[in-house]
Amino acid sequence: MTTTNQERPLAVLVGVQLPGVDDVEHAADLAELGRLVHTLGFDVIATVSQRRSALAAAAVLGEGKLKELAELTGGSGVVPSGAPERKNKARARRAAESGEDEGDGELGGDDADAADDDDGDAAPGAGGAEQAAARRATIVAVDHDISPSQARNLERATGAQVLDRAGVIIEIFHRHARSREAKLEVEIARLNYVAPRLRETGGGGDRQRGGIGGKGAGESALELDRRKIRDRIAELKHELASVQREQSTRRALRQGQRRVALVGYTNAGKSSLMRALTGSEVLVADKLFATLDTTVRALHPEVRPRILVSDTVGFIKKLPHDLVASFRSTLDEALEASLLLYVADASDPTFRDQLGVTRGVLSEIGASEVPSRLLLNKVDRLSEEERDALRLEFPEATLLSAKIPADVAALRESIIAFFEESMVEAELLLPYAKQSLIGEIYENARVVSEEYGDEGGRLSVRVHPAALDRLRSLLAR
Repeated sequence: MTTTNQERPLAVLVGVQLPGVDDVEHAADLAELGRLVHTLGFDVIATVSQRRSALAAAAVLGEGKLKELAELTGGSGVVPSGAPERKNKARARRAAESGEDEGDGELGGDDADAADDDDGDAAPGAGGAEQAAARRATIVAVDHDISPSQARNLERATGAQVLDRAGVIIEIFHRHARSREAKLEVEIARLNYVAPRLRETGGGGDRQRGGIGGKGAGESALELDRRKIRDRIAELKHELASVQREQSTRRALRQGQRRVALVGYTNAGKSSLMRALTGSEVLVADKLFATLDTTVRALHPEVRPRILVSDTVGFIKKLPHDLVASFRSTLDEALEASLLLYVADASDPTFRDQLGVTRGVLSEIGASEVPSRLLLNKVDRLSEEERDALRLEFPEATLLSAKIPADVAALRESIIAFFEESMVEAELLLPYAKQSLIGEIYENARVVSEEYGDEGGRLSVRVHPAALDRLRSLLAR
């Protein structure tokens, strides 16, 4: 039996529409979460949505919506009142009487708001909830950052594994990372995410022997696991520092070269443009976070001096803080680039918000000072009327499709023209004793003419001012 015949596991999306979030934004957030979950390998069968003033402290949703969610997963829809391994009998009895789960807030207090329970809906996905009766959802994906206790309560009520938005993104990064640097960064983020969500096993209170000669209470199994995670994170950070020093050395070797960085929201088409501009075989896939590693290739057909193009990992809203480290290479490439090309998917109705996310992140690191151009990609999916509207709204933007060779050729010429504007004419004297530098000159400048005399060669060149200073310093040594 082939893998194409195997059924994908099912998932349910959960979203709470908070004050200040309109219907369009809420729907867009849930649609994006659905794509993330699909990228993770699950089919979404339904969406449970609710309007609330805040997330329910105990289990995110109100009582009514929680039971509605449980019908899709086969759970009880009720958060068990006790956590035996964490409570003594007296506290368990008090918790049972009040409906409270220790440390998780009062289920009755937060969920008793009838107005909150009535708002929202459960929107079935392909086939609807009825079709999923035989196959229950095994994953509940929540479009918010939730606490470990909220996740634990949701798992008790639904009988399914619960991942918040951060957990979904981290798992995708973990599966898609390829380079050593990306794997290290993502593993650190994953361990930081997992550590506070560890819980005692059924054995509960067993402790390892502690102290010299076995004296002292020692560590519980949970404390031991958390210490192991801290030690592992420290080890990974040490290894990552070594890898990043190597990356810094490579970037230093590219100083003075003409560099273009493609930046933008995930799945905006950066990798497709990278492949079209450079002829490289970078991964192109219609899914979120298909690219997690920065790739650098020369513009093709090559020009002299070379223009390097960087394909970077995409941005996304509500990115987990621990994963910002995974953007280190991307952010460095953006800061050190000569030109930033902001790529946006013009066929996505929310691309304006996505563009704002990209600009906001790059502005925070000071990359807003780097010269930039706006590329509205995937216009082949738009009507001529829609294209005209975009031209009026974004007169400075370039409308193109990475699938149309003429559009790519025009973009290539505009990139070359940008660098031509900043080039100056100069003359370099290359002594015969330093003929070994001829390759360096051709690599960093366009040689217009050469004349050789008694002292050496006189080369007329067109070159970027920074590269000219570097070449003159090499010739003066």
